[in-house]
Amino acid sequence: QVQLVESGGGLVQAGGSLRLSCTTSERTFSRHVMGWFRQAPEKEREFVACLSWTGVNTLYANSVKGRFTISRDNAKNTVYLQMNSLKPEDTATYFCAATRTSDITPLASNFDSWGRGTQVTVSP
Repeated sequence: QVQLVESGGGLVQAGGSLRLSCTTSERTFSRHVMGWFRQAPEKEREFVACLSWTGVNTLYANSVKGRFTISRDNAKNTVYLQMNSLKPEDTATYFCAATRTSDITPLASNFDSWGRGTQVTVSP
């Protein structure tokens, strides 16, 4: 498994922006599909976005499409989630995830490494 550490969460007003980061010391980071998931209180964890090894191929949940952008810097072993036009319903703990498979899918079961999460709170 890969150790993942998220950062960048916080409190922001609706319409604002945040950028989440997820870093790892894993040498094979560039051969991991990376994803972001989120979980609001009393709700199930849900897929947000993921991207391929090279970052060329991406997949987004419909609820964030056009507002969030996932990207990666393999030289820095870091994946990002740029979140714009935030809404109160985006409030959740955001988790970074990694998998050695080459498939980009929204399935949490496809990912075998998870960070501890970073809290994002969007006020009305």
